[in-house]
Amino acid sequence: MKIEQIYTGCLAQGAYIIESNGEVAIIDPLREVQQYIDWAEKHNATIKYILETHFHADFVSGHVTLAEKTGATIIYGPTANPNFDAHIAEDNQVFKLGNVSIKVLHTPGHTMESTTFLLLDENGKEHAIFSGDTLFLGDVGRPDLAQKAASMTQEDLAGILYESLRNKIMTLPDETIVYPGHGAGSACGKNMSKETVGSIGEQKRINYALRADMTKEEFIKEVTDGLLPPPAYFPLNVKMNKEGYESIDDVLERGETALSPEAFEAAANETGAIVLDVRHQDDFVKGHIPRSIFIGIDGGFAPWVGALIKDVKQPILLVAPEGKESEVITRLSRVGFDGTIGFLKGGFESWKNSGKEIDMIESISAEEFKSRLISEKLPVFDVRKDGEFNSARLSEAHFAPLDYLNDYLASFPSEGKFFIHCAGGYRSVIASSILKSRGIHNMVDVKGGFGAIKNLGLEMTEGVCPSTLR
Repeated sequence: MKIEQIYTGCLAQGAYIIESNGEVAIIDPLREVQQYIDWAEKHNATIKYILETHFHADFVSGHVTLAEKTGATIIYGPTANPNFDAHIAEDNQVFKLGNVSIKVLHTPGHTMESTTFLLLDENGKEHAIFSGDTLFLGDVGRPDLAQKAASMTQEDLAGILYESLRNKIMTLPDETIVYPGHGAGSACGKNMSKETVGSIGEQKRINYALRADMTKEEFIKEVTDGLLPPPAYFPLNVKMNKEGYESIDDVLERGETALSPEAFEAAANETGAIVLDVRHQDDFVKGHIPRSIFIGIDGGFAPWVGALIKDVKQPILLVAPEGKESEVITRLSRVGFDGTIGFLKGGFESWKNSGKEIDMIESISAEEFKSRLISEKLPVFDVRKDGEFNSARLSEAHFAPLDYLNDYLASFPSEGKFFIHCAGGYRSVIASSILKSRGIHNMVDVKGGFGAIKNLGLEMTEGVCPSTLR
């Protein structure tokens, strides 16, 4: 028996390969499925099952394409109702995979079809669970993302999740390995560990939601308290995972159209496409296409695209480092953004060399920021998340979180310069590009963000441990 975790950091997502005696099961595969086919061929094995823990909201699974290419059976747990061929398993149904078995544990609560897959070894002993978004390390799945009936609240779902955890998961042996669907950084939970493999016994000791003496009422309050609104693209990804989607091969072929600066500009004007610049923030501030949006490939790329662009059908034109175009199109498609219609051939340099208009962002060091803050007394805008802002900030900083920047546009001065910063310099450049696209050009970005500012001796609020914030 072999188990391999394929962890994708930018999505904080774990997909899994299980192999036994030449038969393979893939759990929650990514959109680009060739890697699983290649793995099976390398190990002289056949992909037999594609196991989906639920209808994912934060990424588009590769289940439909993988089934088409391999003939493997897609398996969902009870109550799932996809629009494509799939086996809807019964609770406790067992599937043979070589010398091992996989048992279906229906664990609703995150969503009503949510299912945990229990791997039994060749002796029938509980070896591991693949818990999807039901159980994370340090957390459990949020109960407010499901496509639910109007009569079912997030509190109702949380109560159902409580029963699933107590009756289906906490009863397993302590040594049972836990392979979760996500880790820290995912929006599917609020307190996830950076670790990606754990055990039932460990989670019983450290996971707040698995406390032995916790009542259902306490559980409901804990898991629903402090939930931020989910990203706007989540329901669109659920729809794609439930109804099917275009082959990533077709998405790549369309997106890999190289366009000259003239053709690129014409395409932007004709289609209403967003010009998405994915270079490093230091390159973007030095020069970029006017009204382009920056979301760098080297940061939390896909989640920020989903949170800020929102509409997965939005046409996109790319400005990318040369040779990175296919990677960017793939990473966009992972979160359902299939509308890339081409990229700027030769990158930003070709635009610059063509003599077309360019724009820039004023960006200064933290030391210069301190000097100018004291002498010029300009307003400061902090675009970090609320937990970061409330834990420690400049006393005079205004709050304008990147996640909801459009709601704060009126807060920014229309005349006179202002400073803008985040934690490390990535998000403030995203925010600056969005503000520029809205006609606000008078920002001064602080390079290095709060990480560089906090040690300069400026007046700060008293720090509050982020884990105590709700």
